Amino acid sequence: MIRTSASSADCQIDNNTSCGTCRLSGLCLPLRMHLDDIDRLDRVIQRSRPLQKNQYLYRANDPFRSIYAVRSGTVKATTLTERGQEQITGFYLPGELVGLDGIAENRYTCSVMTLETSSICEIPFARIEELSAQIPSLQRNIFQLLSREITHDQQLISLLSKSSAEQRIAAFLLSLSRRHEARHLAANAFRLPMSRTDMGNFLGLTIETVSRVLSRFHAQGIIQLDKKEVRIADFPRLQELSEANN
Repeated sequence: MIRTSASSADCQIDNNTSCGTCRLSGLCLPLRMHLDDIDRLDRVIQRSRPLQKNQYLYRANDPFRSIYAVRSGTVKATTLTERGQEQITGFYLPGELVGLDGIAENRYTCSVMTLETSSICEIPFARIEELSAQIPSLQRNIFQLLSREITHDQQLISLLSKSSAEQRIAAFLLSLSRRHEARHLAANAFRLPMSRTDMGNFLGLTIETVSRVLSRFHAQGIIQLDKKEVRIADFPRLQELSEANN
């Protein structure tokens, strides 16, 4: 079996964790603040019991009240197509935020569901607005988060514009690798928390194509694959595949 440095399910964080001690805080909210300001921010964040697999964090058209930081586990964001079919628009790992889609129209435009047992920090947006007026560094970070969301949308468009299944899956694996590295985990070995079906839905591919391409990458020595555990064995080749001409 491939040994990874840590998986989403393994990275459970104690419920007594505060913003000042959370190892993921630098990914979702700023810590370049005075300790008193960090304490003020920490007091508005709500930490409840972990959600179980396939539980909704919120649904499309629910009133917008909060943004959420994933502390452990993984969640997926989905929308409905005009034909009423589910379309996955993103997967979110520990340290990443969801709920920013609700700011513009004061309601959530997508639904967010857990892919596994997940711990979530709820951040009431009204309280964040109040604190942002008092803490300039927090206000700047909110703008950075919105910018990051725009960048995420642009990356998704770029990913889906790739013509071949090999390009899309190579780019997807590299994206996961970079995000794990940002969490100070191994960039070359990680777990795929999503099913092959969900991966295909996100990438616009069939489950058969996803399985076939992953098996081909494994046979070619580009990755080592053991069920949901992946080890990237040849980064240059994977990068080359992701950037191949359409």
